[in-house]
Amino acid sequence: MRTESEKNAYVDKSGNDTIAAVATAMSAAGIGIIRVSGPDAIRICAPYYVSAGGNRNLESHASNTIVFGYIEDDDHTRLDEVMVSVFRAPHSYTTEDTVEINSHGGTFILNRILDLILRGGARLAEPGEFTKRAFLGGRIDLSRAEAVMDLISSQNEFARRTALAQLGGSVSEKIKGFRSSILYEMAFIESALDDPDSYDLDGYPERLDGICQKILDDMDSLLEIGDKGAVLKEGIRTAIIGRPNAGKSSLLNYLAGTERAIVTEIAGTTRDTLQESIRIRGIQLRVTDTAGIHETDDRVEKIGIERAKEAISQSELVLYLIDVSEGITAEDKDIAELLKNWKKEDPSLRKCILLLNKSDLPPVTEEESVRSFFGEADALLSCSLKTGEGAEELGHTIEKMYHMGELTHQSESMITSLRHREAVREAYESLSLVRQSIAMGMSEDFFAIDLMNAYTCLGRITGEAVEDDLVEEIFSKFCMGK
Repeated sequence: MRTESEKNAYVDKSGNDTIAAVATAMSAAGIGIIRVSGPDAIRICAPYYVSAGGNRNLESHASNTIVFGYIEDDDHTRLDEVMVSVFRAPHSYTTEDTVEINSHGGTFILNRILDLILRGGARLAEPGEFTKRAFLGGRIDLSRAEAVMDLISSQNEFARRTALAQLGGSVSEKIKGFRSSILYEMAFIESALDDPDSYDLDGYPERLDGICQKILDDMDSLLEIGDKGAVLKEGIRTAIIGRPNAGKSSLLNYLAGTERAIVTEIAGTTRDTLQESIRIRGIQLRVTDTAGIHETDDRVEKIGIERAKEAISQSELVLYLIDVSEGITAEDKDIAELLKNWKKEDPSLRKCILLLNKSDLPPVTEEESVRSFFGEADALLSCSLKTGEGAEELGHTIEKMYHMGELTHQSESMITSLRHREAVREAYESLSLVRQSIAMGMSEDFFAIDLMNAYTCLGRITGEAVEDDLVEEIFSKFCMGK
């Protein structure tokens, strides 16, 4: 049994300590992993590991090896058979010595092994601390670190692809290219101001203007596809709207593949909003089924209608159902006006699909009449949610509408993080100010101020110009053990 002094000897008083945590889900599973990282990771784990041959030789194992054996407690009571991976600095995820103990899964056994490691001198890792150490050790930049959590939390194929591309450096390489160009111009201006005899500034403002314009054009493209990509990554906020009994709840149930909402022939069955996350053709929809929008004196219905209007204002996609067996009513016209104002706010991101429901019944309203009346709609489909006719086409329409194929192709260099997009926008504004200064004939030292602002803003994406508290905030959102 190890003494208290032997255990305490492994605690690094400088603050460069060794951390440990369970890296897999705390639930019954085939395998669980305890990750240990820091200067004393191997020494702390070594006393608890015994090989199949009875040797306690973990410290002698080479880097990037995995060995079979057992974990024993301080009294040499065997706890579990394990596979132990050893990674020596700097060739590990964290750039530190790292040990990963692969045991059988289950909350009890994982906690028993983790408790041994903590009593041996490690401390419990904070959320995201392993990845934070990889960032601080220079193995990955901040954008790649954030991509790790994006990959873990991805809810659809598009989110997975963009996160994996960012983890591979697609975003950081693009941003570093911008920063490199800006840094060169800053250095040139500084040198020319310090040594005007050696550097000729004749014609330089015009050359700088062209360079700034090129970067701004590239940023424009990044921001445009980034905004669209963010919608697909996070899930398209979708509102199902229409007047009472138009088929809204039937549509929700069709998309969800289950009886999520109550459907009756009685108008006004849905009096509040219902929310469901639905995947259709690989696209995530965050769907809200709303109360039928109409004039009413019922107090409860009025609250539901107000919530329906709020759901519309917060949506990127509206699925508007019209009962063609009854025709266009005054209520439909009011909804159309509401949608017209909604669409004006951001026509590039806000889309509307008209669904002419109950096509199995004799129509009172023809398709062309609806098309001419609702000119703001991006697509019009005829369907019967009772028979399923035409409903399949909805997925194809959404896929085309959001340029899924095009965005998937461009996902390798897509900025979908809100933090990243805001930093690019700030840099964009600073470079625009450089062009304004050039147009006004101002001196070169004015250019340098705004160039530096752009350079710093972009550095916040990769972590080369970021405050400590922001780093702490970013990694605090990570899961434990990552």
